[in-house]
Amino acid sequence: MSDQSDRARSVFGNEQDEATYAKACRQKASYLKKYGDDSTTVYHLASADVPVIGDALGVHDLVIAEGCNALDIRSDAALAPKPPVTDRTVAGAEGSPVIVGNIRMGFGHYRISMAMASAANAMGYTPYWLDLASFSQTTGSKVIAHQNDLYSLGSRLSQSIPPFNALYWEPLNSEGFRKLSYNAGDQKNAELCVPIFRDLDRDVPFVGTHAWDSQAAVHAGMTHVVNAIPDNWPMALHLAEGSIHTVQTPSAYLGYKQLRGMDPKRQLKPMPDGSIVYTGHYVDHELVTNIGTDCAARRARLLGGGPVRYLISVGGAGAQQELFAAIIGHLLPYVERGEATLLVNVGDHRKVWEGLERSVKGLAESTARTFDDFGGVARLASDALTGPLEGVHAFCDDDIFSAVYSSNLLMRCSDVLVTKPSEFSFYPVPKLMIHRVGGHEAWGAIRAAEVGDGTYEVDETPEVLAMIDSFQADRGLVAAMCNRIEDANRIGVYDGAYRVVDLAVNGVR
Repeated sequence: MSDQSDRARSVFGNEQDEATYAKACRQKASYLKKYGDDSTTVYHLASADVPVIGDALGVHDLVIAEGCNALDIRSDAALAPKPPVTDRTVAGAEGSPVIVGNIRMGFGHYRISMAMASAANAMGYTPYWLDLASFSQTTGSKVIAHQNDLYSLGSRLSQSIPPFNALYWEPLNSEGFRKLSYNAGDQKNAELCVPIFRDLDRDVPFVGTHAWDSQAAVHAGMTHVVNAIPDNWPMALHLAEGSIHTVQTPSAYLGYKQLRGMDPKRQLKPMPDGSIVYTGHYVDHELVTNIGTDCAARRARLLGGGPVRYLISVGGAGAQQELFAAIIGHLLPYVERGEATLLVNVGDHRKVWEGLERSVKGLAESTARTFDDFGGVARLASDALTGPLEGVHAFCDDDIFSAVYSSNLLMRCSDVLVTKPSEFSFYPVPKLMIHRVGGHEAWGAIRAAEVGDGTYEVDETPEVLAMIDSFQADRGLVAAMCNRIEDANRIGVYDGAYRVVDLAVNGVR
């Protein structure tokens, strides 16, 4: 790769210094030495079924083919069942393909990918799932797996070792990833992912829900790339020059546009016109289209004296177990009195649930479990939309798609989502925001508090428990969040996923 096309050398006209560039090159070389060089390897792709969301969202998985034939993605999409007609269907879409690039790094990027696939399907396109971490034989996926393991370990340590969190993890997540110099290393790593793109037509719409997907797609020469930035805190980690960047909030738009604080030693040139767009929150079609119905049902339950339904969704890193134990222990007496219902989705972290059972007295005996049974989750969630739901229910599934999408189903029949201020910050459900895992997440809670569909970030365990007591004593607090959700919906705050797909198909107009 020549210097003229080497995206590790500069970002939007802001040159990287030679030491930063040299470090990025050394890191790439070390990964090549450790994991091998597959830059000349020919990988062909094939379309495969996807568990759970394949049926729900019409998604097809892109996997490495057994044979030697190149994938014709447009012909494959033409043979697929046509997406259902919805109020969001776009004239002329006709099931044409849209690729959703993602990486399972925690659950967040998968969750955003599901929102994009859901919106694409509702608009009449055929979504294809490209998980860069899933091609285990490739150099790029091996690098991603290595970095994901490090991040997951850091997330867990940050919740159990306060000095590590204060002195290393928080600064890394808020300021380390913010630096423009960080982007150079990521750009070099993204070059390692290019071989997997060889079968794909360069003008197929591509939505990346992790910057590495977007960077790799640009390096591979794809021309319709949208980089869906997840965080509300501007970080150079999320920059993929050559793509259209999208953000969920006005404050993120201005911060990214100006590359705010990404190099404390100089004033950086801003992102050029057309390179960044504010879209609104990335939310699944199934949730957006039912906002009015679901909020009305919540108000009826809350103000009618029914139990307050709490959904606790444990993130992909499995962190914050002690806090979850305290919350569950505090809620159990309310559940026993019929004043609360508790839903706990531990995703694919069975050991987390086992730890909670050991930590919380009476939990094991009082819980109805729906494990490795997505159909059971779907039936419970559907029945609870109009019928009663009492007691404690736990959900766990070894399948990652079931683990993540179960929370989507359970959100609709829940009154309060108890969550750290991650990607859930932007979802149209009342939220109790517990302490963040990583400094960059703080601004997700700020956004929810400003929109009014969630609390501010509640840092300390006693304050979290006090907030629960307030929700129990004053049902109007959660009902008011439902009102704010409907207000925000009327002005399109939750329409971000549709707008992202439109940008991938049509560009900036």
